Amino acid sequence: MVTTMSPTTWAGPMCRWPSTPAIARISLASVRSTGNRCGGGCAGGGAFASGSEPTVSLPELRSLLASGRARLFDVRSREEAAAGTIPGAINIPVSELESALQMEPAAFKGLYSAEKPKLEENLIFFCQMGKRGLQATQLAQSLGYKGARNYEGAYREWLQKEG
Repeated sequence: MVTTMSPTTWAGPMCRWPSTPAIARISLASVRSTGNRCGGGCAGGGAFASGSEPTVSLPELRSLLASGRARLFDVRSREEAAAGTIPGAINIPVSELESALQMEPAAFKGLYSAEKPKLEENLIFFCQMGKRGLQATQLAQSLGYKGARNYEGAYREWLQKEG
C-alpha cells in the first residue's frame, strides 16, 4: 500500500518531512517491516533510523571520515559536484539514487567506479543546502539502508568551514 503523507501528518518536533509529493509517497509496509521510527514522535511511525536522528553534524562527519567508518555520497547534480565536493564523496545525483541503490554490484561499480554500499554500512548523504540530502537519506532508508544519514550542514557548511 502506498500512501501520500503531508508534512502535517508527520508533525513531530524533530521531523522534517519533505514537502515534495513524489518523495512523500512511501510504502507504509516497508516502513513497518524495517522497524524505522522517527525520534520526534511522528504519527504512524516515520521513515527515520531507529534510535537516532538521521543527521550528522560536521564534527561527527569529520570523525567518521577520518576513521573510515562511513561512505559519503554527494547527491547534487554532476555539474554541481564537478565545481567542488567533499573529498572522497561519490557523486550520485538524487534523481539516480533509487536505481543506483537497486543495481547489481557489478553494474554499480561500472557506473560509479566504487563498490555498491551494503545495507548495514554507514552512508552519509549531502547536497548543497540539505533538502536533497534528506530526501536521499529517506529514500535509502526505505530501501533498507539502516545506517543512512544526512549531513545536515551540507556542502555549504563544509565549504565555509573546511574549504
